[in-house]
Amino acid sequence: MAAAGGVYEPLPPPCALSPGSRDLLALSGADGRIQVWDTRGPGLRREYVPSAHLSATCTCLAWAPARGFQDAHQKKRRKWEASDTNEQYDLLTIGTATGTILLYSIVKGELQSKLVGGHDRRVNCIRWHQDNGYLYSCSEDKHIVEWNTQTYKVKCKWKGDGSSVSSLCISPDGKMLLSAGRSIKLWDLETKEVTRQFTGHSDAVTSLMFIPIRASADSQTPPDTTGLYFLSGSIHDRLISVWQVRTEKREKSAVLSFTLTESPVSVDLAPSKSKEEPVKLAVVSRDGQLHLFEHILNGTHKKPLAPSCTVQIATSGSEGSTPAPVPIHCAGFCPDKQSLILYYGSTLQPLIERVVLKTDEPHVCLIRDIKTTLTLRQEMTVTKVKTPLVKKDDTRVLVPGIPGHSALIPTQSSRPEGKRKPGHSQVSIEDRLGAMDIDLPKVPVKSGLPQMDNFSVLLVQGLESSDINILNKVLLTKNEPLIKKTVARIPVYAVLPLVHELTKRLQRHPSSAIMMVRWIKAVLVHHASYLSTLPDLVTELGSLYQIMETRVKTLHTMSRLSGKLYLLITQVAAAENSQKLKLNQEAKLVYEEESSEDELLEDEHNTESDDNWEEGEEEAEREGEFDESEEEEEDEEGEEEEEEEMVVDKVNGDSDVDPGNESEEE
Repeated sequence: MAAAGGVYEPLPPPCALSPGSRDLLALSGADGRIQVWDTRGPGLRREYVPSAHLSATCTCLAWAPARGFQDAHQKKRRKWEASDTNEQYDLLTIGTATGTILLYSIVKGELQSKLVGGHDRRVNCIRWHQDNGYLYSCSEDKHIVEWNTQTYKVKCKWKGDGSSVSSLCISPDGKMLLSAGRSIKLWDLETKEVTRQFTGHSDAVTSLMFIPIRASADSQTPPDTTGLYFLSGSIHDRLISVWQVRTEKREKSAVLSFTLTESPVSVDLAPSKSKEEPVKLAVVSRDGQLHLFEHILNGTHKKPLAPSCTVQIATSGSEGSTPAPVPIHCAGFCPDKQSLILYYGSTLQPLIERVVLKTDEPHVCLIRDIKTTLTLRQEMTVTKVKTPLVKKDDTRVLVPGIPGHSALIPTQSSRPEGKRKPGHSQVSIEDRLGAMDIDLPKVPVKSGLPQMDNFSVLLVQGLESSDINILNKVLLTKNEPLIKKTVARIPVYAVLPLVHELTKRLQRHPSSAIMMVRWIKAVLVHHASYLSTLPDLVTELGSLYQIMETRVKTLHTMSRLSGKLYLLITQVAAAENSQKLKLNQEAKLVYEEESSEDELLEDEHNTESDDNWEEGEEEAEREGEFDESEEEEEDEEGEEEEEEEMVVDKVNGDSDVDPGNESEEE
């Protein structure tokens, strides 16, 4: 089991089951102690405490190939045959956080060798070659190292990836090496060149394993290398991907995938004896569940395959209390491929159990009484820690405080306690502290909210305990850089609870949408790859999607209304400002020219003459109008008199006679 890089959340302590009969289980505690337990019965075989177990903790474990105790006349076994029962696994390889590799002998109970000079940073994975006995290791320093275990020196070192190399795996024929970082590369061990490259994981790959398939069920037939497969699992993916190495199409995508409830922690494989037999896979996820898969590798499957069985362990529970789940840390197939070895419990007293699962039920829950079973017992004495002999004159005691301080405390010769000599005064504690002369740096105490590094811890604690005060203290912040850093540092298992909490706050308090949207944006940006791997993503984010969709529908009308209101407000404000300017407008300066008295008199005379002239014109116009009206009246009267005379003449018979008649009468 490979450890992840330092930038991710810590995985459980590394553990490794011995291959073959699975008789030994190697565990690494949180304090760096290495324990080897016997899986056939309760008992601690060995316990090893490295000298630098606190500063250089164990990061990965691997068992060396078994040593065979056989007769000299016995026929040599082939490479692909199963190991004999007489073979014993003795050497345990320990990778540390400082880059050193330790070889510990189980039989002798002592450190056999120490490999130094290959890596200068954390060792992520160690793999042994089955044939030549070489050791391969990868680290966060981006390099892969090939070790010669005979001379305990570096044989070859090359750059494996542009980032940290997290996992390694050697092919069954011993000619190829798989390395995984951000991408998976297939190396030729002779030339140290990349032959193929596979991409499909967004985070560091922590599990790599070849799947050897034999051409027939006969054990004498070597594994089929033409249809070689391997599987991979990432630290943040809920899938186990299966890849085909040698194909005519040379596809870069995975052939099929197995779905999990959480990211994988431990992976074990029971290879098939022929192409017609299914491959069995046991995967322990981060939530403590065991997933069992059975599948025949015969082609490409687009849809992820669900587990055939899921195993959980729970406590029996007392009266009135509900059973509590017990997480499984590691699982492995026994040589019969029907039974499993389960490791659960704590590192102080691991509970190891062999289980035979012959059931068609998709979900199996094993009830165990952990309280009565968990007893701290050790049947064998542990390895003693030897203290080196040092001369008294060479002993230097450093003062606690700043590392490397040059102040020394003189060593006092040990003598039995008794009565003090007369005249001898005891030195007070104040004088002793003054003699030390330590100037410790003063750390300023800041009040208020915690720093950025503590916000992620507070957020996880608030989500787990549902404490409203803690959640309000964290989620009501408006600092966007702080929000981004907090979301980027929370573990993966806290992403969905955070999304549910943000969704509840959007539903209950619509006014807080401005602050909640910032958190939702940060979650979708930083954890998009993790959310995309969720099989039930639609149901998990359904309510959040509905809230966003309903608000987006009214966005167009609300934006138009906002624009109109903004236009009216600006117009009203402009009108008010213009009125204020008109009312308050006053002349800043008045200039008057000086004029003489003559000019003033002429102006007055001109104004009087102009006034008289205007008055005369008005009177003349009035008189003319009066004369015209009188003439019109006189003309009308004359016309009336003439008409009257003509009427009188007609009545009297006096009418005009033609001049011809008048001449005749004459």
